[in-house]
Amino acid sequence: MSALLITGAAGFIGANFAHYWRREHPDDLIVALDALTYAGNRQNLTDLEDATNFHFVQGNICDQALTEQLLRGHGIDAIVHFAAESHVDRSITGPDAFIETNITGTHSLLKAAAAVWLDKSSPHSDRLFQHISTDEVYGSLGPEDPPFTEDTHYAPNSPYAASKAAADHLVRAYHQTFGLPVVTSNCSNNYGPYQFPEKLIPLFLTNILAGKPLPVYGDGRQIRDWLYVEDHCRAIELCMRKGSRGETYNVGGNNECANIDLINQLCASVDQRFAGDATLASRYPHAPPAKGAASSTLISFVADRPGHDTRYAINAGKIATKLGYRPQHDFATGLASTIDWYLANENWWAGLKDRK
Repeated sequence: MSALLITGAAGFIGANFAHYWRREHPDDLIVALDALTYAGNRQNLTDLEDATNFHFVQGNICDQALTEQLLRGHGIDAIVHFAAESHVDRSITGPDAFIETNITGTHSLLKAAAAVWLDKSSPHSDRLFQHISTDEVYGSLGPEDPPFTEDTHYAPNSPYAASKAAADHLVRAYHQTFGLPVVTSNCSNNYGPYQFPEKLIPLFLTNILAGKPLPVYGDGRQIRDWLYVEDHCRAIELCMRKGSRGETYNVGGNNECANIDLINQLCASVDQRFAGDATLASRYPHAPPAKGAASSTLISFVADRPGHDTRYAINAGKIATKLGYRPQHDFATGLASTIDWYLANENWWAGLKDRK
């Protein structure tokens, strides 16, 4: 694969993947497609823009004609499909955007890929539609339930999860019915650089620095598996290069953690940074550790959100056995790197906090 179309490339995981692919494959062509909605930030791709083999296109994945034009015009070998509405809270208050982007948008991409790649009159080499999905399609686990496998029945509990489940089924159907070469990966909660500050880790980190409340849903005992985004990028490459077409691979970080435990760990890590760096207190005078208090004093418990899944856990045995995947970051290492990045890039996140 030497020419990639990355959808959602200005978003969190898409941008990290674009940077990862450029480091690992500097000669490959990258076409970055993004609608630049509230969570898309072209600044995420600034370091790539000067390369002659990088092209940014502002556009919507629902525009099938645009996608076909890009596939033909750039000789695209692979679509790596990240573009999605992904915040569960937003899907509860406004599900329509999730249906439009995650279902209709994915279908538009599939139609474009089939039209260009499956055209029998036009010879082509191997192509791939790499679809990035979520563990939330599987629903919720009990405390003693075994982790999700690729054979776990779908049971989505939020409009977001339902829209991603529908997209997964469409991707599978285009392989089974039309022979479109596809691979799907279902990942656990990602964290790391460039994550929009509405998700738990960047939201709570930036709230601590501003001295704002840390609102915890319910009792905070909901359990998630946390995957450092660079590990996810490596897993996606393995799926693309070695994955069997038509297969699904679950990608996890082997880091199950209750939300409240993660938040307390984050608070303790920030407090430790302030204790070891006197300049942080002057930069963030509203943060509790700047005043000699613990960041955990900002924690408050609020009413749980509707349909809040109790536990997600990934069994990543298939991708480990079949493709040789192992995460390289434990949670402590990944969290430290994430905090370092946000502290070093205040100009990036400060301008995003009020985006709607």
